[in-house]
Amino acid sequence: MTTAQETRRPAPASPPRLAEFQHATTTPLALSGIVGALAFAVYSVFSWLQWQSFTIRSWDLGIFTQLAKDYANLRPPIVSLKGEGYNLLGDHFHPLLVLLAPFYRLFPNAYTLLVVQNMLLAVSVVVVCHFAIKRLGKITGVCLGVAYALSWGMQSAIDAQFHEIAFAVPLLAFSLVALLEERWRSAWIWASLLVFVKEDLGLTVFVIGLVMAWRARTAAGLWLSAWGVGWFILTTKVILPAMNPGDKWAYQSQLNIAGLLSDPASLFHPDKVTTVLLLIAITAGLCLFSPLTLIVLPTLAWRFLSELPVYWGQEWQYSAVLMPVVFCAAIDALSRRKVLNSARLRLLMGTTMMLLAVVLSSQYALGKLADPAKHFPTHTVASSQSALAAVPDGVTVETDISLMSYLVDRTEVYWIGNQNPAPQYVLIDVSGRPGLSPTAAATEAEARFPGTRFVTVYADGRYQVAQRQ
Repeated sequence: MTTAQETRRPAPASPPRLAEFQHATTTPLALSGIVGALAFAVYSVFSWLQWQSFTIRSWDLGIFTQLAKDYANLRPPIVSLKGEGYNLLGDHFHPLLVLLAPFYRLFPNAYTLLVVQNMLLAVSVVVVCHFAIKRLGKITGVCLGVAYALSWGMQSAIDAQFHEIAFAVPLLAFSLVALLEERWRSAWIWASLLVFVKEDLGLTVFVIGLVMAWRARTAAGLWLSAWGVGWFILTTKVILPAMNPGDKWAYQSQLNIAGLLSDPASLFHPDKVTTVLLLIAITAGLCLFSPLTLIVLPTLAWRFLSELPVYWGQEWQYSAVLMPVVFCAAIDALSRRKVLNSARLRLLMGTTMMLLAVVLSSQYALGKLADPAKHFPTHTVASSQSALAAVPDGVTVETDISLMSYLVDRTEVYWIGNQNPAPQYVLIDVSGRPGLSPTAAATEAEARFPGTRFVTVYADGRYQVAQRQ
């Protein structure tokens, strides 16, 4: 007779389950580190293609490189691209950028700033992803980390090249994660440093303090709010006017409150509405269920009050500081709201956010990686290199935006749109002026600087270089 024990057969192997992956041996820190490393790699590929193809988005990279160069040589940031003797601390208040000095000292090149920015943004990816994994599990957390790394605000910042907000993004990530983990002292310290990145972030610190006060039920948050407001007032009313050549805060006129009151409908300009909707969309609407989202209001306020359309949309670096806020808010909502307390629902939301980020990437910077030949053409590289070779080291040179970031490391560079002292060399991009005389750069320089004589030393269909005799 066959017994029950004899008839028992081994159970068939079951397919891997979600829970098995969630409890795999890979630690949350290791997983988030992998996501951050991959983000850094992708960002760096993009920056390298930009740099190698001589794609310069604005004069800001040159400006911040001159600042880093001065700090690395233990000098105040006197940036000639902004004007003769211009102290950049009178433009925006960003003393924390002194941290660029050791990096530039080791690698004195404008490209170094792009690497530093990519590193800082990738650090914020690790912080946000690590927190998401701890709160929501490995699969959902990784999905959220990837979505954050590919978010349109981060992509736009990378595309716009280096700006001071590169330091603000990880500081915000550290601060908000500490706040959500109720590590109040750490949250206070990380947030307090934001006032040294850019003056308007003092108002962001003010709102972070209010959120902290509400959640911690202590006065520490109110002190943080007072710190933020105090520094905003001090920098905009005292420090910046004292250092600015115009004896005022250079950007005060852009806060056009009167214009908004006279035309309230301007608040609903399509670009402004789209920016707000995209902030909500990249978190699948989850950010609306956390009070942390209130922290975006100061940044959106100064941008939408401005009359400059460049501030309203999704381009440039202005939205990067909003990304840690809305993603931490989304994680907060997923981990605290009872209606969302389901592993499957959380996985669905995390996957949705990741897919949204991937789809939106086709419309932003990283989408250009799909066709590098089109977006990073190299047919002008030889011309650019020849024009740069015509300018020797250690001279003064007046130029436009085209090649300034490649000159600032080894020359003293002035922007052609300012009132400058007569330079030793002039380099201009003439590609948009067909039929121009090969001596146009020299002739125009002589007109700008009466009594001088310039001789053309290099000219082709794209650049002209003239030397003062």
